[in-house]
Amino acid sequence: MPATPDPVASGRTDPLAVVTGATAGIGAAFARRLARDGYDLVLVARDATRLDGFATELTERHGRSVETLPADLSTEDGCVAVERRLTEGRPVDLLVNNAGIALTRSFLRTMVEDEARLLRLNVSAVMRLTHAVLPTMTERRAGAVINVSSVAGFGALEAGSTYSATKAWVTNFSESVGQAARPYGVRVMALCPGFTRTEFHQRAGINTSSMPGWIWLDADAVIDDGLRDLRKGRLVSVPDWKYKLAVVALRHTPQRLLHRLTRSTKVLVGRGGR
Repeated sequence: MPATPDPVASGRTDPLAVVTGATAGIGAAFARRLARDGYDLVLVARDATRLDGFATELTERHGRSVETLPADLSTEDGCVAVERRLTEGRPVDLLVNNAGIALTRSFLRTMVEDEARLLRLNVSAVMRLTHAVLPTMTERRAGAVINVSSVAGFGALEAGSTYSATKAWVTNFSESVGQAARPYGVRVMALCPGFTRTEFHQRAGINTSSMPGWIWLDADAVIDDGLRDLRKGRLVSVPDWKYKLAVVALRHTPQRLLHRLTRSTKVLVGRGGR
């Protein structure tokens, strides 16, 4: 058996994917793509009404079985509910950890409750759901986890923002756990998009009106690149050549110069749309 088989190549004709943050942005685009590709789905989000409507749309369009699981992953009850679904019943072939938030205020002005919620959703939930699903995947020697991170995780690009710190954790975590899971035929990958046209920025209160058109990525193209890199067994996927170059620059530019540039330009590289 190859070390990194296709996540669907487990002898199953009805692969199952769980997608969090599934009703908008990259999560919704993942759900549509996976349904089209023949996956049955479990969709996780906070809004039960919106979940039900989206599930009906996917079932009618693609004929797939779509289960909804309303849950707020920034809460203990929400995490427990999704962990239970990942460990009981029909085995999961692909987990997409997409749910996440950003804060628009500097750490110097935020409420500690908001920062704690950011960590629970962007970091703790990713860890817990990955930890819940991997034992069954490694036992079956098939399956994959995609953790949606961001190019922002490769550098502290906005003074006072803790969003980039959470994404740095997600990328590092995915790369490390991916190495441990690989001998079992299971893949774990961080998907690190840049600015992607979704509802994420509007819902987070981020003004993007001054950003040039060339900076934006299409959500479907992001997913195409991510799934292609997953099939190749890559641990970290950065869609689009311009953001690949941005990551190289972030990794090799002296920190003092990088901080001076970001202070003067106030550029946010890659708060990816979710």
